[in-house]
Amino acid sequence: MYNSNAPLANTTMRVGLVGTGSAAKLRAEALRQDTRAHLVAISGHTSEKTAALAQEYQTEVMNSWQKLVARKDLDLVIISTVNRDHGQITRAALTSGKHVIVEYPLSVDIKEAEELIALAKAKNKLLHVEHIELLGGWHQALKQYLLQLGQLFYIRYSTVKPEHPAPRKWTYNHELFGFPFIGALSRLHRLTNLFGKVLTVNCHQRYWETQSDYYQSCLCVVQLYFATGLLAQVIYGKGESLWQSERKMEINGEKGGLILDGDTGILVQPEETKLIEVSGRRGLFVKDTTMVLDHLLYGTSLYVTPEQSLYALKVADAARRAAETGLTIFLTKES
Repeated sequence: MYNSNAPLANTTMRVGLVGTGSAAKLRAEALRQDTRAHLVAISGHTSEKTAALAQEYQTEVMNSWQKLVARKDLDLVIISTVNRDHGQITRAALTSGKHVIVEYPLSVDIKEAEELIALAKAKNKLLHVEHIELLGGWHQALKQYLLQLGQLFYIRYSTVKPEHPAPRKWTYNHELFGFPFIGALSRLHRLTNLFGKVLTVNCHQRYWETQSDYYQSCLCVVQLYFATGLLAQVIYGKGESLWQSERKMEINGEKGGLILDGDTGILVQPEETKLIEVSGRRGLFVKDTTMVLDHLLYGTSLYVTPEQSLYALKVADAARRAAETGLTIFLTKES
């Protein structure tokens, strides 16, 4: 982890942005709102989108991410592009002496992710893997009420997004998005952050194909057995073959239950059932960006470490291996 012994107070961070999608736009807007940062340049896959975003935020266009990360007038690179490319761009940025913010996953490959964490330490540069799910209303409600539920024994967590028709975009591409629970790592990281070590992993997946590289639907179901005795079932699905949208978590404990359904929260206990407040998800990229700038400029603590993200990635990769082999994957104590 980056050792900020000498925070850079009263310094403007010069930033390069890789990506032009929704996350990249939210990052650009967050930077525009913060006077401590200056967005110097943007690169993206599509020249038209890159030019439009650069014009909107009055910044320079770079025709490749390789040229962007090599610039000597940048302090920080933000990587908000397709999952497949996260690892190689992060490596290039760290090697050229830049601090890095990368949207999860750090890499679609565990070994590469481990190497990148080691490289950041060797370069004494910040490597921050975004996990805004920890900043949102669901996670804050979980931390507030879990102790009232007693010993937890079962969780069902489902995020299903029907899309008719399914878009022909990178999130429906095997190589660009990666295995579903690696590409959507936040679903597992939310649980490992709260409940710790996983002992065993089982997983099943199904794709509905349109072409070899793209699919029109996917459904992936994983079961995690934690060292605490907690069993969690996590469901992730999207596309044309699914019909009911769902974003819901049900937590069962020996003294009560907690239901998070969209923006609604319900606490169930023997004596009463009551609604609880669950804040929304707006503004989380701004909050994440602000916290990183606070850390770099003033040395304040961040809410997540790359090692924590790496552990969730190991669990996600175990799910991939379980889905491919049909076997239960046992995680070692060192994992």
